[in-house]
Amino acid sequence: MAYVEEQHPSDGDLLRAVEDGDSRAFELLYRRYEPWLVARLQYRCPDPGVVDDVVQETFLAVWRGTARYREEHGADAAGWLWRIGSRRLVDIQRGHGARQRLIRALGRFRHQEQPSAEDEALHGIPHGELAHALEKLPAELKAVLQATVVDGLTTAEAAKVLRIPAGTVKTRAMRARQRLRKELA
Repeated sequence: MAYVEEQHPSDGDLLRAVEDGDSRAFELLYRRYEPWLVARLQYRCPDPGVVDDVVQETFLAVWRGTARYREEHGADAAGWLWRIGSRRLVDIQRGHGARQRLIRALGRFRHQEQPSAEDEALHGIPHGELAHALEKLPAELKAVLQATVVDGLTTAEAAKVLRIPAGTVKTRAMRARQRLRKELA
């Protein structure tokens, strides 16, 4: 902890102390570079909330040691912090852009109150070709169809209810559909 005892410790001294868990050294490093990093990030991102998140994530990576400073490579601390921060900003912007594109794409679809194809096929057909084809299915395939089609459970929910892996639910549903197509063709 002698690193931070001097009046103006070097960046290298601060970073070594931070790696040793010195919170005072971390505070000095943060105070030294946080305003600079905010100013640089603001040129790339107009959203102050995103900039604040990026700065926090950058310094959190330094504190937790997930980002390691290698002084022997000749990198200065400012450049190292900028690389961490700019990469985090790109990650956030990519995620935000993808999320916005998905929201716009989904907004083009209108919610329609129409029964699903499965509901239409199964509704009111206690007899006939479909009922006969369903009766021919093995019990494990019927159980998956019951859970996923009739009861409307997701694959994960059906897996829990049936006490089988989700991959098995998907495989059995595929096999059931194949057999039904073959029977009804």
